[in-house]
Amino acid sequence: MGKELDAAPRHPHIGVVALVPDNWGTYWQPRHQVLTRLTEYFHVAWVTPARHWRHLQVPSTNDLGDPHDPGAHGMLVWDERMGIPRTHRPAWLARRLFALRVHGVMRRLRRRGCRILVLSLWRPEFEPALDASGFDYACYHIDDEYTFADNDAPLSTDELDVLRRVDQVFVTSSGLFEKKGGINPRTTIMPNGVDYARHAAASPTPPDLRDIPRPRIGYTGFLKATMDWALLETLADRHREWSFVFVGPQRPHTQIAAPIERLGRLPNVWFLPGKPSDVVATYPQHFDVGIMPYRTDSHMGRYGYPLKLHEYLAAGCPVVGTPIQTLSEFAHVIELASTPNEWSASLARALDPESTSAGRRGERRAIADQHDWDRLVARTAEIILRGLSGRG
Repeated sequence: MGKELDAAPRHPHIGVVALVPDNWGTYWQPRHQVLTRLTEYFHVAWVTPARHWRHLQVPSTNDLGDPHDPGAHGMLVWDERMGIPRTHRPAWLARRLFALRVHGVMRRLRRRGCRILVLSLWRPEFEPALDASGFDYACYHIDDEYTFADNDAPLSTDELDVLRRVDQVFVTSSGLFEKKGGINPRTTIMPNGVDYARHAAASPTPPDLRDIPRPRIGYTGFLKATMDWALLETLADRHREWSFVFVGPQRPHTQIAAPIERLGRLPNVWFLPGKPSDVVATYPQHFDVGIMPYRTDSHMGRYGYPLKLHEYLAAGCPVVGTPIQTLSEFAHVIELASTPNEWSASLARALDPESTSAGRRGERRAIADQHDWDRLVARTAEIILRGLSGRG
């Protein structure tokens, strides 16, 4: 039912049941980074979402083919296509099936020798897991505003229940802490990080980037509605002397189709397809500027912590972004701009040779190194261990 490999975590008597919203083989998100590294400390089970009983015979399309092998990390991956399906109605049956699924994972971890079990929830809809018996500690990880709404929506009943019932809450940004940190007194800001060694290591120019003229103004990540596409159209049209490069898949947001099409017709704009996580890590070091053009009125503007922030910094790359809350906290190492004119000026300063001096690049990399995932996950594990110790 899952892929296993012999592993020797530091605390082999502790197992983590991680309830996540996606299959293992997707583009890596913070939960991939955190949970793989937690296997150094505990046994970890990545529990892919159960499939609805009506769709059990339909091939899954949720696997985007990232080459990371969970077995190499000692991860137990609980396959979505196996085991107990889910249903929506009646509600009592849905909760019962969910609890049975969680208990199945717990049994597997106990067979690994785990005497203490920790629930790790990565979405509020996994609140029914808290009704399952047999776990000793529960964490809730918040790395986004899960309504994904641009208006400031109130917390859902499920999320309020999770926040009140778990033993520990981790939030990635100060904006999320301001909105959700007052509900559970054991709430800790644990920012997003970077695989520093991978992003800082020198690598040859990727083949599909090699022939794109410099200077390259680059973006890596999903193309989505939280980006300021009107701003990007203005900048790309105004600065034909710069190459604008976007590396990543497009989210199914219908409102961005037209601006992407218009941008794609400009001779100085390139859209490159999405890459596996280990491959996309080689791109920022070959940008002249890394950009984060987010809309300040979006949920990303209020609550987000862009993964690409420390990825750009680890590459030593000059960075320009809009003044969303998280990026404003790094104004000492990145340029912030709001209007097209401000962006033009900030990009020009970022392209100045002084901005790419050894000293400036070292300053950026030092910030990224402090946000290495290994450091952050070590702190996460320490908090979990302290919490378990406090429970006696």
